[in-house]
Amino acid sequence: MKRPILTLLLTAVLAFGWSRCAWSALSIEITESAEGALPVAVVPFDYTGKARLPQDVAGVIRNDLARSGRFETLAPERMLTQPSRAEQVDYHNWRVLQQDYLVVGSISELSPGRYQILFQLLDVYKGGVITGYTLETSSAHLRTSAHHIADIVYEKLIGEPGAFATRIAYITSKHLGKGRSHSALYIADSDGYDAQRIVNSDEPLMSPAWSPDGSRLAYVSFEGGRPAIYVQQVYTGKRRRIAAFKGINGAPAWSPDGRKLAMTLSKDGNPDIYVMDLASRKLRRITRHWAIDTEAAFSPDGRSLVFTSDRGGQPQIYRIALAGGRPERVTFEGSYNARASYSPDGRKLALVTRVGRDYRIGVLDLENGNLDVLSDGPLDESPSFAPNGRIIIYAAERGNRGLLATVSVDGSVQQQLATQSGDVREPAWSPYEQTSP
Repeated sequence: MKRPILTLLLTAVLAFGWSRCAWSALSIEITESAEGALPVAVVPFDYTGKARLPQDVAGVIRNDLARSGRFETLAPERMLTQPSRAEQVDYHNWRVLQQDYLVVGSISELSPGRYQILFQLLDVYKGGVITGYTLETSSAHLRTSAHHIADIVYEKLIGEPGAFATRIAYITSKHLGKGRSHSALYIADSDGYDAQRIVNSDEPLMSPAWSPDGSRLAYVSFEGGRPAIYVQQVYTGKRRRIAAFKGINGAPAWSPDGRKLAMTLSKDGNPDIYVMDLASRKLRRITRHWAIDTEAAFSPDGRSLVFTSDRGGQPQIYRIALAGGRPERVTFEGSYNARASYSPDGRKLALVTRVGRDYRIGVLDLENGNLDVLSDGPLDESPSFAPNGRIIIYAAERGNRGLLATVSVDGSVQQQLATQSGDVREPAWSPYEQTSP
């Protein structure tokens, strides 16, 4: 299959993208890890309580660190001892196992469904505590607490924030036969667990986008047979239709302050970029050209937009100031560059670039113009940065199946997040800021 110029605009792509069966549960396969991964042992946490503990907290932490590609974790069955506190640790045992760092901890049941977690991060060769915390949590949030602990360990040892306690959104579709399909929008933990169905539809769903505070999702729905943009509260399910103009309503993208949405509309004839103030519903047209302008993304400072346009004859990335002015072309390497999104620090763009006949994920350095290709095709799309800017999640095609994959910005760490059967598409990584229900 040849990738169309702009996927959001072509019915043929919709027919292709929604013709297969998909499921919500994701399994992670680490396909390539960084050299020089740090050895770390996460010891099974001691548990005191009457009820069975519903989550393996240490297991979640261990898996988080392993799938980051930055750590080499030790299997529990290889451990000589399993201490739960620093004073119980014989550091010689862990030096024999060539472990640099150690995570120990305990969990106590405070009351039905309520727990206290105590954990410590230890330096094996220095023989001391690097950090330690006590936190209270509930049954429903044990996995989230484990992700937070993994983030603490990651930041202490790597020196930059982790992103394990964030979430991803993605689209699935299930073929029902006789030309019918069922689509769904899911959110899940960054490791693919605890998937929650947010939207059901008998028509295609597209382009999920997180609000900056993580409390809302914008997306495109074809319910009623026509595309419209909706904004939905993640926790309450309350939603409102934002744009249902004649023609194309697509590619929603949030402003950094969460007050505006950029979108592609063709209500005035040609597909152009517009920005809507969500409080007043007032629209402002940003581009005005005979070409197709779509897939806008705000810069982190909110002062400009990048977007895809074929105004030069082939799809390339352009940038325009939100205040207006003449767009400037950003990409010059290759005949096809599209679907750009900013890194959190605004220094890079993740995008889809064509290499031969393949469509792959690339990262453009905005300072020097270098474009690095990170994935291996043949049909990779929809890149989205993790909030720490270190990992990109994207949709891939492998063996005539759609799945999600991740790659580090330097290309050294690669993973696949696959369903047991069928397709999963259009991932979007949440921000750090989360709102509790």
